[in-house]
Amino acid sequence: MKIPPDHPRAEALKIRERLVRGFEDGYVVPQGLIAQGRGEVFDYLIGEKTIPPAREAIKAAAAAFKLAEHPVISVNGNTAALCPEDLVELSEVTGAPLEVNLFHRTEDRVEKIAETLREAGADRVLGADPEHLVRLPNLSSHRAVVDDRGIYRADVVLVPLEDGDRTRALKELGKTVVAIDLNPLSRTARDADITIVDNVVRCVRKITREYERMDPDRAKGVLREYDNGRVLARVLDHIRERLRVLADEAAGAT
Repeated sequence: MKIPPDHPRAEALKIRERLVRGFEDGYVVPQGLIAQGRGEVFDYLIGEKTIPPAREAIKAAAAAFKLAEHPVISVNGNTAALCPEDLVELSEVTGAPLEVNLFHRTEDRVEKIAETLREAGADRVLGADPEHLVRLPNLSSHRAVVDDRGIYRADVVLVPLEDGDRTRALKELGKTVVAIDLNPLSRTARDADITIVDNVVRCVRKITREYERMDPDRAKGVLREYDNGRVLARVLDHIRERLRVLADEAAGAT
């Protein structure tokens, strides 16, 4: 679909088209399209931009990666469709491998997502080799299937567009969870150690840039001062204030 560049919703329409192509190619599931619609609602609420509390969380995410021994980037169908090049760049800069991990898991989907990441430049994608697949002990869904070279041994896991069950399971195993979730009220957002309330297409490359600028001493200071509950509260305050301003504007227009 050709989207006019001057369309007021051009960027959002481009995102939708990427997901539709992923659906047509067989690696984005219908449930992923529903999740995208829910995310768009919250993106409207924050103003479709990276807000200050998200920037604070992005710095904390970069710091966590800087100090990690075995960081891993988890990839599902939606993220593979939306920002594969950004994920590959983050992986290359940080040394964190990409691992395919799916709730609606089929081997066909796993391989198609892995191939999408390879086409975007990834040299190595975990999560597809049966010889290295194991199960997390405290999770019953297909997300429990992980790579013993990746999420299973990771100390920091980036989980964009995640479900809450695995976030909690990873934390119970002592891993630091960095979430990207536009919904500040989700279980994932509330259970993660670091929650970036932002659109994944905006924030992944920002994590990369912060990582490149950060040294270990600064990373330690950032994490020492970071409070995820406080950051989520600031997001909700931002939404509340934005709704108040919009309500005042609407009232003034009548």
